[in-house]
Amino acid sequence: MTRVSRRTGLLMTVALVLGACSGGATTAPSAEPTTTPTAAPTAAPTSPLATAPAGKEAIILATTTSTQDSGLLDVLVPAFEEPTGFSVKVVAVGSGQAMTMGAECNADVLLVHSPAAEEEFMAAGNGVDRRLVMHNDFVVVGPAADPAGIKGMASAPEAFAKIAGAEATFVSRGDKSGTHAKELGIWKKAEITPQGAWYLESGQGMGATLLIASEKGAYTLTDRATYLATKDNLALDILVEGDASLLNVYHVISVNPEKCSAVNTTGATSWADFLVSPEGQAMIGEFGVEEYGQPLFVPDAGKSEDELGS
Repeated sequence: MTRVSRRTGLLMTVALVLGACSGGATTAPSAEPTTTPTAAPTAAPTSPLATAPAGKEAIILATTTSTQDSGLLDVLVPAFEEPTGFSVKVVAVGSGQAMTMGAECNADVLLVHSPAAEEEFMAAGNGVDRRLVMHNDFVVVGPAADPAGIKGMASAPEAFAKIAGAEATFVSRGDKSGTHAKELGIWKKAEITPQGAWYLESGQGMGATLLIASEKGAYTLTDRATYLATKDNLALDILVEGDASLLNVYHVISVNPEKCSAVNTTGATSWADFLVSPEGQAMIGEFGVEEYGQPLFVPDAGKSEDELGS
């Protein structure tokens, strides 16, 4: 099957799923990967967003599960679709799988949070126009009883070492997502290869992994936004936070049309422009404030990576 036909089949499949649901973006089952490496972030556009040309209304957005599970896309997608005439078909998977979709020409644009993998994606010529959008942070959560005794620790690697030393149950996403990559990086800093009956891999998205950890009284690593959006259904507390290594940065990347002839470049660029526009950034910065008393994401368009402490 050709890349164009695979993409067409995916678009038809996502459209059928959307048709069975009422409104909003749709989440696919969770799984979780310049031309040159990252350049300086592009400033927010001052020109109007591009609108959909006839026959090119549909955009396939491959994105991490955290943007869907947190509810952010339920706010951003309709605000983009209405004025532009584009229709965003959301496939929420891990960042690694989202980048695989892009490399295989099965997506138009990515919204992901796995910087090292993103740089490899760009270096391979699979993406263009990578832009900084926002950040939040990761936190280590676990049961209130805290059998490993990590509550209040300042270092995530040291907390992981205590979890491993106590052989307290830890649930990993195990899905090559941005969160999984971050977790593996923390184990590496702790000089530990996690293995054994205490270390479980869910193979699921963030929301599902949190539920599994809650049911098992286990620890896990999560982005703060998904935790706050789902914490009412969880028996998990934030135990470790604030370590600089827990920064969680999101970029938008358009798929390279020179490699993927069927890519909707106009739609991808319009979506990226919207995310970094004053309107899009304001919506990102306000998301979560009313319900949680704090924003779930910090808008970053126009900033440099150094300003984020990464």
